[in-house]
Amino acid sequence: MSRRHAITTGCVLVIAALALAPVPVAAQPRKANVPGAWKPPAGMIEALQRDLHITREQAQTRLVNETRLTAVEADLRGRLGERFAGSWFVGTVAQRLVVATTSAADIPQIVATGARAEIVTRSLADLAAIKEQVDSALAARESTGAVRYVDVRTNKVVVLSKEAAMATDVLENSGTDPVAVRVEPSDETPRLLDDLVGGNAYYIGTTERCSIGFSVTGPQNGFVSAGHCGKRGDTTSGFNRLPQGVFQGSVFPGSDYAWVSVNANWTPTPTVNNGTGNTVPVTGSKPAIEGASVCRSGSTTGWHCGTIQQRDTSVTYPQGTVYGLVRTNVCAEPGDSGGSFISVDQAQGVTSGGSGNCLKGGVTYFQPVNEILTAYGLALTTAHATTPPGTSPCSGYPKTVTGRLNSGQSAYQPNNRYYQTTAPGQQSACLDSDDNVDFDLFLQKWNGASWVTVATSDSPGPHERINYTGTRGYYRYRVTSASGSGSYTLRYKAS
Repeated sequence: MSRRHAITTGCVLVIAALALAPVPVAAQPRKANVPGAWKPPAGMIEALQRDLHITREQAQTRLVNETRLTAVEADLRGRLGERFAGSWFVGTVAQRLVVATTSAADIPQIVATGARAEIVTRSLADLAAIKEQVDSALAARESTGAVRYVDVRTNKVVVLSKEAAMATDVLENSGTDPVAVRVEPSDETPRLLDDLVGGNAYYIGTTERCSIGFSVTGPQNGFVSAGHCGKRGDTTSGFNRLPQGVFQGSVFPGSDYAWVSVNANWTPTPTVNNGTGNTVPVTGSKPAIEGASVCRSGSTTGWHCGTIQQRDTSVTYPQGTVYGLVRTNVCAEPGDSGGSFISVDQAQGVTSGGSGNCLKGGVTYFQPVNEILTAYGLALTTAHATTPPGTSPCSGYPKTVTGRLNSGQSAYQPNNRYYQTTAPGQQSACLDSDDNVDFDLFLQKWNGASWVTVATSDSPGPHERINYTGTRGYYRYRVTSASGSGSYTLRYKAS
C-alpha cells in the first residue's frame, strides 16, 4: 500500500511495499555445538529477544539449532521424495525438527537423524493440489476467503474468512474434500502498503514510498521489490530524493514482485539495514523451514523479527489476489512494502502486505525472492560466506573432487570418469557450490549399454545431497548448472 493510504481502525490486513539493498559485510563464523561462541549478524539477537519474547541466550541457541537442523531437513526431504509432507521447527529455541511423511516405513530414517516423525494422510504435493482447488472454488467469491494457505502442521488447507459459513458452503458445493480443508473465522482484510541497502526507502513519483528488497545484478544493476509499488516504466528516487532508477518489470496481482534498474550513482551491496545504523550480510537465498526465525527491514518500522508460519498462501487484496506468498507473524506498516525478509544471512523475500501494526503486532506476507530472480534472470548480490566450523553441509565424506561450471554446462565426476563398487550398498554424495547459483546433482549407473540416472537432487539452490542404496556396479555423478556460473566441491563415498 502506498504511504498516501490511511490505515483504518480494527484488524486490517495491509500490504507493505518494501525494497532492500544489501551492503558487503563478512559473515560471522559459528560453532554448531557451542551456541555462545557464535556471533550472528548485528542487531538480530536483540530483535529476536524483543519480538519473540526470549532471552539473549535463547535467541542465539535458536539460530544455531535452525542452522544445524536445516541441513538435516534438506537430506530427509530428498530421501522421502513424493512421500514428504512438510517440516517445521518446534520449541522456544527451535530445538526439535518435525518431518511429516505419508508412509510409516519412513519413521526409522527420520528418527535416526534426531528429528520427530509425523505420519499424515496427504503429501505436500497433495496439499498444494487441494489448495489450487480451493483457490479456484473461491475465485468468484473471494470475499468469503481473503487468505488461504497450506498448513503442514495440521496437514490441511486453511481458509481465513469473514464469512466462514458461506465459505464452507461454497467449498462443499465445489466438491472440495471437506476433511482436507479447515475454514476459520477471521477479520483479516488484505490491503496494500506503499509508503540500495535492503529496507531503505525509495520513492515513486512525489508521494508514494516503498522499501528496497535486495540488490541484484543482471542486464543492469538494481534491486527487487514489491510489484504493487510501481509499474514498468515508472521512475524512482532514493531515500535522499535524488534520481535513482526505473521499473524494468512488475507483476501484480497474481504475484507481487518487481525489479528496478538503477543509474551509476547507486551501487548494489549485499546487505540489509537492521535499524541500528548497521547492516546484516546477505550470503544466499536458501528458503527457511517453517517455524524458522525471520527478520524484516522496512522504511517505516525498521527491523522486526518473528517466525515463518506457513508457505503457499493465497491473499486477496481489493486490487486482486496474490498466490504463493509466505505467512509470518512479523509486524509491518504502510511504507514497509517491498522490504527485505531475511533468515540469518539468507534472503527470503520482499514484503507484500499484512494485518495489524508494530505496536500491537500482526501478520505479514512476503513474496519469495527466488521466484523474482528466476522470472527476470537476475542474480542476488551476495557477500562471501565463510563455512562455519562444524556446520559444513558436506562433512564426513572421504573422497573430494572440485570443478567449475558456466550456466547450462555439465561435468561428470570423478574426473570425467566413473568408479566401481564391488558389493551392494549406499552411494552418498554432497555438492557444495558457490552461493547464488543453482547446481544440480545426478547419480548415474552403467546398465551394460548406457548410463542411467538412478538418483537426483535438484533443489533450487547451490547445495545438493544424494543417498542411494543400490547393487554393485559402475557409477558416476553428473553435476549440472541449472543457472549461474561458479565453482563447486563434490564430496562422496561409495559402498
